[in-house]
Amino acid sequence: MSKIHGEDSYATPDVSRLKAGEVNLGTSIMAVAFPGGVVIGADSRTTTGSYIANRVTDKLTYLHERIYCCRSGSAADTQAIADVAHSQLGLFAMQHGERPTVNVAGTMLESICYSNKDQLSAGIIVAGWDKENGGTVYNIPLGGGLFQAPWAIGGSGSTYIYGYCDATFREDFTKEETIDFVRNSLALAMSRDGSSGGTIRLAIIEEGGVERIFVPGDKLPQFWEKA
Repeated sequence: MSKIHGEDSYATPDVSRLKAGEVNLGTSIMAVAFPGGVVIGADSRTTTGSYIANRVTDKLTYLHERIYCCRSGSAADTQAIADVAHSQLGLFAMQHGERPTVNVAGTMLESICYSNKDQLSAGIIVAGWDKENGGTVYNIPLGGGLFQAPWAIGGSGSTYIYGYCDATFREDFTKEETIDFVRNSLALAMSRDGSSGGTIRLAIIEEGGVERIFVPGDKLPQFWEKA
């Protein structure tokens, strides 16, 4: 509790003790399914408070063949969750003699997040391709829960682009249109959100493999700034 002119006041509480010094993925992450696969993407800024700890972070994390996740929240928490899921998915593949589906990966991650919801700060998008369902996207918000959708966004930058995504997305997007949609959405989020920035990393996941695309900071799409 702070004091102003000797009187108690609740107007300016001391929040310095909250998550002090924690490395945070204040971020913009996204995944969009298209016929034949998915496109995932993220910015690359990692912060500790107002200090940018890393401006070229790779937030697209490999879980298993054709399955990736995008991470937002505490960097330590999400890295630990992804490491555990990666190990479990490897064991699953050995025990069953086949690749896990995206649903299996999402269920594993959701179980970890929900079981430890009071200790973790993690918002995760799981996306990939499997022979049963093709390109698939699952969103796991803070506290757990597993929600399948044709597209998902997350992180602090996502609040700025929900309207743009709702107005722009089409289920008949081609692969190229999906790439442009993800790139433009992330660029818009990064231009408004102070905790997002740096570069854009994309991954196109299809039956034939995974293609990575890197968009440097000076090549980001521009909108009203062009005028």
